[in-house]
Amino acid sequence: MPKSRIRQKAAYTPPPTRSAKKKISPPWVAPLMLALFVLGVLWLAVFYITGGTAPLIDALGNWNLAVGFGLIVGGFIVSTQWH
Repeated sequence: MPKSRIRQKAAYTPPPTRSAKKKISPPWVAPLMLALFVLGVLWLAVFYITGGTAPLIDALGNWNLAVGFGLIVGGFIVSTQWH
């Protein structure tokens, strides 16, 4: 019995990849992120330690919680830009 032909498959070549440079975040991202985290924590700490009687803190009342946590959330938002 004759031997059947064997189909030749082309060698696998992976699809070409984009030769994109590795993204590097701007130099201001990390310091801004850390500054927002620290400032938010300090704002909340001063609010609780002073009992809300510090001059600027007294005027905002319980909105100081929103300011402190807003600064911390801002730090998390900026952290998404860090590569």
